[in-house]
Amino acid sequence: MKIAILDDYQNIFKEIIEIEKYKSKFSFKIFNETFHSEEETVQALSEFETLFLMRERTIINKSLIEKLPKLKYIMTSGMRNKAIDIPETKKRKIIVCGTEINSNPTAEMTWALILGLVRNFKLEIDNMFQGYWQSSVGFELKGKRLGIIGLGKIGTQVAKIGKAFGMEVSAWSENLNLSHARENNVLPMTKEDLLKTSDIVSIHLVLGERYLNLIGKKEINMMKKNAFLINTSRGPIINEKELITALENNVIAGAGLDVYNTEPLPQDHKLRFLPNALLTPHLGYVTAENLSKFYLQMMENLDSCLKNKPIRVIDN
Repeated sequence: MKIAILDDYQNIFKEIIEIEKYKSKFSFKIFNETFHSEEETVQALSEFETLFLMRERTIINKSLIEKLPKLKYIMTSGMRNKAIDIPETKKRKIIVCGTEINSNPTAEMTWALILGLVRNFKLEIDNMFQGYWQSSVGFELKGKRLGIIGLGKIGTQVAKIGKAFGMEVSAWSENLNLSHARENNVLPMTKEDLLKTSDIVSIHLVLGERYLNLIGKKEINMMKKNAFLINTSRGPIINEKELITALENNVIAGAGLDVYNTEPLPQDHKLRFLPNALLTPHLGYVTAENLSKFYLQMMENLDSCLKNKPIRVIDN
C-alpha cells in the first residue's frame, strides 16, 4: 500500500515511525513542501491509497477526491479537519480517521507571543546578538486586561494563565457560555467593549464562515493604541491586509501571529518585514508529544481500517 505523508516540513514522521518495520506492507513517501495547485496535488498523489494529513494544510475537496481514484483512507491529525469534504469521502467510501491532540501547547504558544511582545523580545534578542544592551522599556501584565475571543478549551487555558499573572480577563464569542465564564472568573463582554478596553486581545476560535475576517480595519481601530493582537487560531479570522496596514501606521502597538492566510508564509510577505509583528511558523501544535501522538495513532488507525474495524472515524 502506498502512503503519502503530507506537510511533514521537518521529516518528523521517519523519526517517530520505524519505516523499516513496515517495509513489507507499506511504501511511504514524505512530502516536505506544500502543493500550490490542484493540478500539482493530483500529479503528486494520484498513485496513493492513503494520505496522512496535518489538519487543514492540504485541501481535500470534491474536485480533488474525484481525481484520486485509488484513494481509500485519509488519516488526519486531530478529530476535526474542515479542509476535508466529508460528505464526498463518505459518498466515495473513503474512510477518514483522526487522532487525539494536546491543546495545551497552543495555549503555551499564545503566552510565548504575549510575553515576547510586552517585553520587546524581537528587538532585544536581535540587539544582544549585535553587541548592544537595553534598547526598550516593556510593561507589566499585572492589572492589565486580557480580552479573549473564544472561551473554549484553549481560550480557557489562556484565561487561567492570565489570572495567574494578575490580569483582568474578559471574553466574547457569538455563543459564549456565560456559566462557564463565571466559573472561570471571566467577565463576559460585547465584542466592541472587549476590543476597546483590552490591553491584549487573543483569538481562540474555530474558523467558520461567521468568523472569516472577524477582525479587520474597523475592529483594529477600536483597540487601544498601545494594545497587542494575538492569533494562534486560524489566519483568515483576521483580515491580513488590513492588519498589515494598521501595523505599518502604528494603529496598535503590535501583533503576535502563529497562523496566516497562506502557509507556509511566503518569503517576501510584508508581515516578515514589520518591526511590530512577532511571527512564528505555526508552532502551536508542533511539540514532540503531539507529533508522536499524531503519527502513532495514524498508523494505529490504518491498521484498524485494514482489519475492517476502523477507529477514531470522522464522519461529519
